Amino acid sequence: MSPVHRDTVSVPETDAAVGRGIAAIVVAMFLLSITDAAVKWLGHAGYAATQIAFFRYLFGLVPVAVMIWRNGGRTLRVGRPGLHLMRIGLIFTTSIAFYTGLRYMPLAEAVAIAFTAPLFVTVFSWPLLGERVGRRRWGAVAAGFVGAVIMLQPGTAAFRAEAILVLVAALTFALAMLLTRRMAATETNTAIFAYSTLGAWIVSVPFVAVTWQVPVARDLWVFLMLGLVGGCGSYLVIVAYRHAPAALIASFDYTSLVWATLFGWVLWQERPGPSVWVGAAVIVAAGLYIIHREGRRPSA
Repeated sequence: MSPVHRDTVSVPETDAAVGRGIAAIVVAMFLLSITDAAVKWLGHAGYAATQIAFFRYLFGLVPVAVMIWRNGGRTLRVGRPGLHLMRIGLIFTTSIAFYTGLRYMPLAEAVAIAFTAPLFVTVFSWPLLGERVGRRRWGAVAAGFVGAVIMLQPGTAAFRAEAILVLVAALTFALAMLLTRRMAATETNTAIFAYSTLGAWIVSVPFVAVTWQVPVARDLWVFLMLGLVGGCGSYLVIVAYRHAPAALIASFDYTSLVWATLFGWVLWQERPGPSVWVGAAVIVAAGLYIIHREGRRPSA
């Protein structure tokens, strides 16, 4: 089968396809964890979230060009332009909210709060995609949100206002991933990837004109790595959601906590507090249970 056909057809949810989806999301989470560390590094260097997003999507056009070269220009055809515009808005909002929150929060704590994204995916996969979510998985979702409350600690001195931005980012990211799965029937991986990256970069231009700070040479290399690695990770996320059910794929996002904890400890000597570990453990347990219930379905 030619690369063009592989990129355009909707993938049946066979055992092999689901396995490829899981492998893609695990690798994507490692790559995106690297970009999270890079974003935090650049935020500490004084760059605004809009400028970080500007370079993230500018250099992210390099992986886009490679995909277009590999799969052919025909894969850029658009069947549902309105959904592409919606996804661009969601992706850009996710980036700005998460980048801003990440600047002021420990890396592992921000990533742990972002774990609510899989829970949001499970919640909205029924009304938006028609994917059945049973009572036990609803219970797992409820438990996961309890874990989020444990981490956030609202109403206490430990509460971080910037954590709300990370929570908003988790919601908009979940909606973007559900939209990706809905678009998979008519849009190619390349088209979804290309227009989201290009569109988010275009949206960032007027914002960066206000917040621009001249980058030093060392930081330009970090910006370049952010775009290249982030672009590859984002493409793998699209592949993952094309190959497997949204609720199943989203549950593997928690693997990023391992990398976030490691990067935070090595780069900034960050050590998550007890509430972060307890809350994250509850959310991970909820995600694992969702995987277990998904695996019991005949289609899985």
